[in-house]
Amino acid sequence: MSDENLGAIAWLDLTVENAQQTRDFYQQVVGWHAQSVDMDGYQDYAMAPTKIGEPVAGICHARGTNADLPAMWLPYFLVKNVEQAAADVKALGGVLCTQIKTMGNDRFVVIKDPAGAACALYEQGSS
Repeated sequence: MSDENLGAIAWLDLTVENAQQTRDFYQQVVGWHAQSVDMDGYQDYAMAPTKIGEPVAGICHARGTNADLPAMWLPYFLVKNVEQAAADVKALGGVLCTQIKTMGNDRFVVIKDPAGAACALYEQGSS
C-alpha cells in the first residue's frame, strides 16, 4: 500500500442481529448487490454497487468475531501500522473497543476517539 492511500476509507461494515433482513433493506433502498460470505455456519454479505462491481461494504451478523461490535455503520480507515495507531489512540485519549484482529493478511482494531465516535483502523497486508 502506498502512503498516498493512508487515511482513506477502505471499507464500511454494519453488524446487526439479522443480516439477511438488513441486506434486503439495502438492496432495495440503495440498489446494492449482495455476495454471500461463508462464516462457518452462517452467511454474512459483501455489498457491491453493481452485480459485477467490487464490494464496498459488509453487512454482518452480530456473531463470532463481530459479537462485540455495535449496530452502526463502521468506517475502516487505512493506517500504515495498526499497532502504532492503537498505541497513539490510547496516548491521545481514545479507547480500544476490541483487540487487534486478523482477517486474512490484514489487521484491524475498533476504537473510539476522545469524543466517543467509533471507527476501525485497518492495516492492509501486514501478515
